[in-house]
Amino acid sequence: MTSICLHNGTVMTGFAAMERCAVLIEDGLVADVFSQKRFERKLFGSDVRIIDVQGAYIAPGFIDTHIHGFGGFGTDDASADSVLEMSRLLAQYGVTAFNPTLYPEEENKMLETVAQISSAIGKEPGARIMGLHLEGPFLSPDRLGVQRPETVKSVNIPLMEQLWQVSEGHIVNMTVAPEIKGMRELALYCIKRGIVLQAGHTDARYENMVEGMQAGILHATHLFNAMSKLDHRNPNAAGAVLIHPEMSCEIIADGCHVHPDLFKLLLRDKPLDKIVLVTDALKPTEQAVGPFFANGEEVVFHDGVFHRKVDDVIAGSALTMIQGIKNLCAMGFTLEDAVKTAGFNPAQVMRYTRKGAIIPGRDGDITVFNKDFKVLAVIVGGFIKKNEF
Repeated sequence: MTSICLHNGTVMTGFAAMERCAVLIEDGLVADVFSQKRFERKLFGSDVRIIDVQGAYIAPGFIDTHIHGFGGFGTDDASADSVLEMSRLLAQYGVTAFNPTLYPEEENKMLETVAQISSAIGKEPGARIMGLHLEGPFLSPDRLGVQRPETVKSVNIPLMEQLWQVSEGHIVNMTVAPEIKGMRELALYCIKRGIVLQAGHTDARYENMVEGMQAGILHATHLFNAMSKLDHRNPNAAGAVLIHPEMSCEIIADGCHVHPDLFKLLLRDKPLDKIVLVTDALKPTEQAVGPFFANGEEVVFHDGVFHRKVDDVIAGSALTMIQGIKNLCAMGFTLEDAVKTAGFNPAQVMRYTRKGAIIPGRDGDITVFNKDFKVLAVIVGGFIKKNEF
């Protein structure tokens, strides 16, 4: 494996920005971070690939923990090849790791989809598949969004065990409704297996959320969307996430799913390290030609998001992670903080201890972008996946 040295850039370590610095990657890991002056004095062997990033930002690779599809490929294809194409394309947009997110389906079909997507892990041509995110099936029938009602189920531990077995232990996060009967038993099952539980598609009252937190449901799926809203008589799900600093949350920063001014509230009321940027992108995101489909239904793009064609309900976003970072900066986040929500924070919440920061010993996952938020170079595990220098 060729070593790589990126230099003459601003390194965003995950903790702070360091101007005029360099990063050395050896054996797929970050080996060192040092000043440009030290780079100019250092002697490199012929096995080191030197890349001058010309003043661009050198950031931890973006980690998208909630994404259904990209570029015409998606998890609803129930195909390993489709998810591998997502991997290839996402790396061109700065994503170095992702959690393919599955809609609930009829039981046998969902088991087949989980097995197929799990079989792609370890074969990725681009962004690494960290594991599967199951967005259901144990959700509230009153907060479906575009989930199909016939696929939503009551808690079923034997089904959960089947899903776990066919995934070969690759389910890493799961969206659930904390208020539904049997949720505590499900939560304890999942926590024993290291699955991060997320409150979402939920009609929970505040007390249901607190009970869920006590059972280990400490992350929230797309805050403000598909959840019971803050009310002065009961804070409900959205209020619980804002009130409790121990709760982390996803946020879709496309300016459509959540009003831009609500990000000011989020910055004020949530610890920064509990905010996780996600795209919730659908299969036709960045797809050039329609018609467009997601979750087995036709969707149309207008007003910045995809809508289900039959009833115009918002179906999901067309966001990319780099565009999300740019939007966060326009909404009041500093660049350093916006980058943190895309790398360090998801790594912490998902317990990806080798990712999310540019410090010695971490995986050599790097995204380089310029002041115009154009992705210029991407390195995944020490391998160059994109290089425009």
